[in-house]
Amino acid sequence: MKPFSIAGIQMYLHHGSNIEAMRHRLDLTMHLYPWVEMVMFSELAVFGPMLQYAQPLPGQAEEAFQQMARHHKVWLVNGSMYERHDGKIYNTTSIVDPEGEVVGRYRKMFPFRPLEQGVEAGDQFFTWDIEGVGRFGILNCYDIWFPETARQLTASGAEVIIHPVMTHTIDRDVDIAVSHATSAMMQCYVFDVNGLGAGGNGQSCVFDPSGRALYRGDGTEQIIPIEIDLEQVRRSRERGIRGLGQMAKSFRDRPVEFPVYRDGFDNSYLDGLGALATPRRAEGPPPANVRTLPVRRSFVK
Repeated sequence: MKPFSIAGIQMYLHHGSNIEAMRHRLDLTMHLYPWVEMVMFSELAVFGPMLQYAQPLPGQAEEAFQQMARHHKVWLVNGSMYERHDGKIYNTTSIVDPEGEVVGRYRKMFPFRPLEQGVEAGDQFFTWDIEGVGRFGILNCYDIWFPETARQLTASGAEVIIHPVMTHTIDRDVDIAVSHATSAMMQCYVFDVNGLGAGGNGQSCVFDPSGRALYRGDGTEQIIPIEIDLEQVRRSRERGIRGLGQMAKSFRDRPVEFPVYRDGFDNSYLDGLGALATPRRAEGPPPANVRTLPVRRSFVK
């Protein structure tokens, strides 16, 4: 076993720059837990969810996180920020190594449309290796709702999925369930870290390759340091989750190629669902088969 320690930071975030507040949380984290080797923040932690704060990459904002990582000699995942590139805006996460070098940037593949209007979709997966530890991959919030994304990462050898989230909506319980299921189906660790305030409604969580919850948070500011053992991933994939289902091998040995992924697949049902758009109120009079009840008035003296 070679343990590796990751700390998620669940913190209150605002519209506009949160960089100094994030620096303070990182300083506190490393003071309290100097054994931590990677620190991650939540989605859009850097500037919040307003497109007007989109930044060029590389740039000064990213350089601030490079300096933080170099100072503490820690892997640093900045959550994400909106990136302005060639006239387009992407939701981009920077991964910085302990020497302060950006080892990669990941552009969110599934912007939360129709709410995340004006954000382009990325088209490249990203994994990286930490020598003597293992392989890591990243998915940004809504990405994980599409099982193909986690399947691609784990089929490429990812043993830990870093999952920054900005969920402030009433489906956070479903969001957590998806992350939980992903840890079991893909037999990997999932670090699901949400923000607070403008950054989300919290409830960050961590799941192991046996589908067990290592941590479930609430709606308060929290530092979440978790030590993991990637040998558990390898053993689970070799011998089966809790000694039972060997899903990675079963998927590898599948007897069928799924028609839905082929060119020429009949999309008539999916096309019939209509445009990807924000739901609106129904307009016009009620249908003829709907009876309108009279309004009853009551008076209290």
